Amino acid sequence: MVKRRPAILVLEDGRTFPGEAYGSVGETFGEAVFNTGMTGYQETLTDPSYHRQVVVQTAPHIGNTGVNGEDDESGRIWVAGYVVRDPARIGSNWRATGGLEDRLATEGVVGISGVDTRALTRHLRERGAMRVGISSVDSDPQSLLTRVRQAPQMAGADLSAEVTTAEPYVVEALGEHRFTVAALDLGIKRNVPRRLATRGVTTHVLPASSTIDQLLATGADAIFLSPGPGDPATADAPVALAREALRREVPLFGICFGSQILGRALGFGTYKLGYGHRGINQPVLDRATGKVEVTSHNHGFAVQVPGSGNGAVVPDQVIDTDFGGVRVSHVCLNDNVVEGLRAVDVPAFTVQYHPEAAAGPHDADYLFDRFAELIEGRTHSKGRSNA
Repeated sequence: MVKRRPAILVLEDGRTFPGEAYGSVGETFGEAVFNTGMTGYQETLTDPSYHRQVVVQTAPHIGNTGVNGEDDESGRIWVAGYVVRDPARIGSNWRATGGLEDRLATEGVVGISGVDTRALTRHLRERGAMRVGISSVDSDPQSLLTRVRQAPQMAGADLSAEVTTAEPYVVEALGEHRFTVAALDLGIKRNVPRRLATRGVTTHVLPASSTIDQLLATGADAIFLSPGPGDPATADAPVALAREALRREVPLFGICFGSQILGRALGFGTYKLGYGHRGINQPVLDRATGKVEVTSHNHGFAVQVPGSGNGAVVPDQVIDTDFGGVRVSHVCLNDNVVEGLRAVDVPAFTVQYHPEAAAGPHDADYLFDRFAELIEGRTHSKGRSNA
């Protein structure tokens, strides 16, 4: 067995975990968060929403199926660092084109293995997400701790410009074209336009700095606000764009970060969760149907509506806003966090979790049907008014 280089992980409260270098040798810093998914590590690594975060995998065995050229959710790995307990010595799968550790090393991702990830997860669960450093070049915990405490925090971080597409691109509808959607790329995952394409939707993906006129110039029937990293309280330009879309009554759908943007546009605040929701096994109640869905999450912030927050039961009532009434449509059953909003008087709705779920459960895939139905209803309404 090859002897690995020693490495250490140091949290900003001083707790230290020893381990071995995994991936690239070096040093990295970010916000320590844990992901409870037992599958989908490649999709996790390439999700832009994990930009500047060090991901702790709670599942002990990682890398079993290697990596391939088909499952990436973007063009690169975005995590700032990677923490695993027991990496696979050999990745084995008929689709595999390489090993996970080699991929991490090639893209310069500093990781650590051999860590007691159960103890680390419990610590973050009790103390909250915090800054962290991993080093396989400096074995002095106190020295590393000093640099950890100098690293930027996630609260107040404006990161959309760092992950968005440089140029617009188009994902064509599969089969008959029904609608056109303009997606504001705040950190979009590839599976979003793929799920829309199966419903006959052509998606134009535009940079985060785009204006509403640039989005609508694509011939869009609706606007999509994508997931992404960072603090939604910093995203004033996307919020202003969403407010203008609401004023013009353009159909809107927001996922995750996009949900927080649309929530702010409706007049609600946002706040940072203690340790966030990350994984593919989160129970959410859809108030419209009464069904409990198993859902995929990746968010460290949430929307604050009147009466919500700190575990309070979210009121099931119409809330008055500048754009008419709004209902909380979805609620997390673990902690009563707002997981979706639906406007009553304008064509707009959001979900805080990920119905595209790559990888993950398909319970919430119907939300893309709801979006198509919203667009269809609005299109027919405009057609009648123009008749």
